[in-house]
Amino acid sequence: MAKLVLSMNGAIQGEFELDQERLTIGRKPENDIQIDNLAVSGKHSMIITILDDSFLEDLGSTNGTYVNGKLVKKHALKDGDVIAIGKHELKYINENASDDDEFEKTMIIKPGSASAAVAAAQAAEKAGAAATPPPTPQSASAPAASGGMPLGRLTVLNGPIAGKELELTKALITLGKPGTQVAVISRRPQGYFLTHIESSGGFPVVNGTEVGAKAYQLKDGDLIELASIKMEFSTS
Repeated sequence: MAKLVLSMNGAIQGEFELDQERLTIGRKPENDIQIDNLAVSGKHSMIITILDDSFLEDLGSTNGTYVNGKLVKKHALKDGDVIAIGKHELKYINENASDDDEFEKTMIIKPGSASAAVAAAQAAEKAGAAATPPPTPQSASAPAASGGMPLGRLTVLNGPIAGKELELTKALITLGKPGTQVAVISRRPQGYFLTHIESSGGFPVVNGTEVGAKAYQLKDGDLIELASIKMEFSTS
């Protein structure tokens, strides 16, 4: 199981297993990891863990959150990453974390903004997620993802890029509008899972029902609504 090792000036102050989906770090005692130091904000940052992978998100802290010396807002953690919060460090240990090239870039969707939607589509294409061509007799069946699982895809149903298809070939892809709604779709041997990341705009809706904070396993034909954009998930 993944864990964080807290230290200051090389002295280890504690170890914390990432055995829950959301874990907060900050100066206030209600945090899962409390760091009682004035350089640390009340709620400084959060770790979201989805199956074998964890994501770090800064919660608008005063002094910022750093990973390996670089200021970050969001970061997909890798084994050995060192998170710096104030004068404290948290080393992320997880030998099962996905590699860098398994992560998809964020696809940003701004409701009602054609230019932003087109930019999102172009970003997806640059990341290797170009629209799927019409099936031919030789390629009528869906290609398989790693491990023999059918390859999933999203089809945008409304807005400026309606009809756009995004193949879910990466282990993780994030979708949404920062500050409103952001969710991640992760590909694992058990299937594809949708997990909410940012909560200010409410939870994503699947088939007319909010999915809540826990990971939701997607099924063929599910209709997803996120940041006012409707998408259909399919595996065929």
